[in-house]
Amino acid sequence: MTEWLLPFLCGLGAGIISAWGVGGGTLLLLVMTLFLGVDQRTAQGVNLLFFLPTAAGALLCHAKSGFLDKPTLSSAVPAALVTALLGAWISTGLEVEVLRKPFGVYLLLSGVSLILPRKRKKK
Repeated sequence: MTEWLLPFLCGLGAGIISAWGVGGGTLLLLVMTLFLGVDQRTAQGVNLLFFLPTAAGALLCHAKSGFLDKPTLSSAVPAALVTALLGAWISTGLEVEVLRKPFGVYLLLSGVSLILPRKRKKK
């Protein structure tokens, strides 16, 4: 009965952190692979399912507020769909260990980019 409690609390925590604008899905992915023993492909699929409703809600809010650049959006969506499908197809043929190393590098670079100060553009 309590075997669902830890995954539930991890998901709840990641949801709260995600609502604050921090990468809750990425943290959820790390918790699932490192602490809950979930295979990386499965964890990435869960991460995607976690992200999609959040992204849809953000898209609706931004559209309602007029913050979407529609020409950029219309050109970016087809390319994003094609590359996402291609990446998913390629990843199914790779060993999980091959996927872990580039993903680890990505996480390190993401963390460093959050720590380093950004240069602000002058208006």
